[in-house]
Amino acid sequence: MDSFEFESGRVLENVRVDYSTTGTPKYDDEGNITNLIVFCSTFNGGHSVLAGYNSLIGQYGVDENEYFFVKIVSLGNPNSCSPSETGLKYNFPSYTFHDRVNFKKQFLKERFNATNVLGLVGEGLGGFEIFTWAAEYPDDMEFIVLFNSYYKLSAYRYVFVKCIESIIDSSEDFYSEGYSASLSKLSVAIFQLMFADYIPKKIFKELSNDEIDVLMGDYVDEGLFMDIHDFKFRNDSILNFDIEDKLQNIKAKSLFLTTSNYLLSSYENDLGPLEELVNGSKILIYDNEIERYSYEKINPEIGSELLSFLEQFKK
Repeated sequence: MDSFEFESGRVLENVRVDYSTTGTPKYDDEGNITNLIVFCSTFNGGHSVLAGYNSLIGQYGVDENEYFFVKIVSLGNPNSCSPSETGLKYNFPSYTFHDRVNFKKQFLKERFNATNVLGLVGEGLGGFEIFTWAAEYPDDMEFIVLFNSYYKLSAYRYVFVKCIESIIDSSEDFYSEGYSASLSKLSVAIFQLMFADYIPKKIFKELSNDEIDVLMGDYVDEGLFMDIHDFKFRNDSILNFDIEDKLQNIKAKSLFLTTSNYLLSSYENDLGPLEELVNGSKILIYDNEIERYSYEKINPEIGSELLSFLEQFKK
């Protein structure tokens, strides 16, 4: 995009947006896409129940001509406009989830001439964007689907994110021009902490300490490819996330799926209240039967529920 303006008023020029598409767009008489679904990924998109969302095409009998999925890499993430991609590092503008939503809205308008979408589907951190989008722009979509996501930072998750903030702030090298070994050590410490909420509790019980070490090492190795500045700005945006007072604005038909099988998840505090906070919402709790720690396949129960929900919105 030629430029993007943040809520703070700062403007960046020549803004890069990384995206991919699956499926086939349908158009109305005025040339508007009628079957566009935006996919919002997790903090680390590879470790996701929905990482293979496009496997829904064919695996569950979905005609790829029915929907047009667009996956847009979020503001602040590598490949799209981010501290590392722009080279601004610690001078990158602070951003909010409202900024992240506006980033995607502007791109959809410029690239696809789309001001409205059929729906939003996402998980984890991507769900933060969807909650914000549906509450701030309630007429933009017909439905939302969220997996294991939350409408505010609270309780254990708040402590978790504050710990990450403290780890990053402990480094005197964060504001240096180079990239020192100490910053790499920070990434290791952070991803070791994050690993605690990556493996479902049920699977943790089956693992020996040696097996945990191996899996943690694999997870941390992937984290070493993430720039610490990208991580810092994203963590700051999470610390300020709370959309609870605007949830009553949501008009979209809403499907929320969750499992209580993760360390920081609590149905009572996180999704249970949504039945009253979001009109007409449906909440489903599923048992996470993921084999060991593989997220390659979508749980059949998730797949069938999602497809049944999508059937209502065929154009």
